[in-house]
Amino acid sequence: MKEDRRLRRWLMFSVGVVFTALGIGIMTIAGVGTSPISSIPNVLSLIFPPSIGVFSFSFNMLLILFQAILLGRRFPKIWLLQIPFTLVFSAIIDLTVSLLRPAAPQSYPFQLLVLLLGIAVLALGVTIQVFANVLMLPGEATVQAVSLRFGIRFGNAKVATDAVLTAIAAVISLAAFHGLNGVREGTILAAILTGQVVKLYTRLLDAPLRHILGQPPAEEAPRPAD
Repeated sequence: MKEDRRLRRWLMFSVGVVFTALGIGIMTIAGVGTSPISSIPNVLSLIFPPSIGVFSFSFNMLLILFQAILLGRRFPKIWLLQIPFTLVFSAIIDLTVSLLRPAAPQSYPFQLLVLLLGIAVLALGVTIQVFANVLMLPGEATVQAVSLRFGIRFGNAKVATDAVLTAIAAVISLAAFHGLNGVREGTILAAILTGQVVKLYTRLLDAPLRHILGQPPAEEAPRPAD
C-alpha cells in the first residue's frame, strides 16, 4: 500500500509537470510575456537561435547548481531528480510552442485571453505538484533553497526571486531590442495571478486529488494531538 501511494504521488507530480509546461507554452504564444521563471529563457530565445525549451533547460540546470552551492551539504540528493523532469518539462514547452505557433493571437484582447488561459493551466500544474509533494521543479526548488539558506519565509523568497528574474530579463531585452520584448505586462500578471488561481484550485480540487492519492478528505484527516 505504501509503495502504491508513492507511485501515485510520482505519477501525479509527472502530470503536474506536463500541465506546468503546457501553461508556459501557451503564455509564450500569447506574446505579452511569460512567467517570471521563464522570462529569461524567453527573451534569450528571441535573440539567439536556440528555442525557449533549450534555453529553459540550460537555465534550470544553472538554478540547480545555484541550489547546490547555496545549500552545500544540506542539498537533498533527491533534488537531482529535477534534471530528468526538467528535460521533459523543457521538451513539452518547445512542443507546445511549435504546435500552437500557427494559431498565435494577433489582436491584443485575444493575446490577453490566451495569456489568462496559460496562467490557468500553469496554476493547475503547480497545484497538482503541490499535492503530489515529492519534488519541485528548479524554479520553486530555488526559492525553497533561498528560503532555507537565509531563513526567509517561502512567500517572501518567491516574490524576491520573481522580481530579480524579471528584472534581469528586462535588462537583457532592453540591451538587445532597446525595448521590452519577451518580458511584458503578461509577466507581471502571471506573477500576481498564478498564486491566487492555485489557491482557488486547492479549494476546488482538494477532495478529488486526495482521493487519487488514497488520502482521507481534509476534514477527516488525522489531527495532531493538542
